[in-house]
Amino acid sequence: MFALRAFDPLLVGAGRTVIAALVAVAAVLLKSRRLPRRDAVVPLLVVAAGCGIGFGVLSALALRHVSASHAAVVIGLLPVSTAVAAALIGGERGSRAFWVSSGGGALVVLLYALTEGAGSLQPADALLFLALVLAALGYATGGRLAREMPGYEVVAWGLVLALPVALPISLLALLGSGLHASSESLAGLLYVSLVSMFLGFIPWYRGLAAAGTARASQTQLVQPFLTVGWAILFLGERPGLVTLVAAALVGVSMTCSIRSRTGRRRPSSPARRTLVPRSARTSEAPALVTIDVGPTSGADGSAPPVGARL
Repeated sequence: MFALRAFDPLLVGAGRTVIAALVAVAAVLLKSRRLPRRDAVVPLLVVAAGCGIGFGVLSALALRHVSASHAAVVIGLLPVSTAVAAALIGGERGSRAFWVSSGGGALVVLLYALTEGAGSLQPADALLFLALVLAALGYATGGRLAREMPGYEVVAWGLVLALPVALPISLLALLGSGLHASSESLAGLLYVSLVSMFLGFIPWYRGLAAAGTARASQTQLVQPFLTVGWAILFLGERPGLVTLVAAALVGVSMTCSIRSRTGRRRPSSPARRTLVPRSARTSEAPALVTIDVGPTSGADGSAPPVGARL
């Protein structure tokens, strides 16, 4: 929010990706020095579209029209959206209690959005909903990739692949609005670029891979508490009672979701194969094989030599 005081939302949403991508390139060159596998390129493009560019730009545009407190509660739908994406993409599954608690939190968010919008969703809410869908796909895909490659590589290559889109948007926004920033706004832009877009994602993807995307994503439900608190402390916002109650209910939903069981769908067992002798696969009857070992004993009582007659 500090960055939005001086910069155009498009510049904040896309510019932070540009700055983070430059740091990501340096990290990859210094540490791994290898290109991603060919089969990882498409998933990394999903990460780039969702987390690298989509969420940042759309949420920044929405913050032109709604308060940070309002946006925080609507984005509270992100955990359940990520859980659904993890079920579809990563084959994860949750217990009935998990889906009931997650769905309850989502219902609270929807009712809050309708209440704050005088009975209807605002245009900014549509931007926020689209942002969280893209982010959920990026989280679920990135969490699955992090099981196979280091988390920092998932983040770094996602940012690099988002750069061809983020850079032109940033330049156009900069030309349109100009650059008149205070030290406070510059600090805010650097924070969302280096921490929110890069450093914070490294342990995040590692946690998604270790704990499971569906379950770990529910920790994001604490975000309304944090964002409302920071909005009160730093931005001077005074959220109403409805916002505070909605944030509290979402927090209860988060607690119940995390304590519920989740897991990955077990792969189906392969069908049993019956081994058939090669001779049985032909139409001809197999040749009869007899082995004649002769008499059971020799004349002197010793065992005779064994012979075979086909």
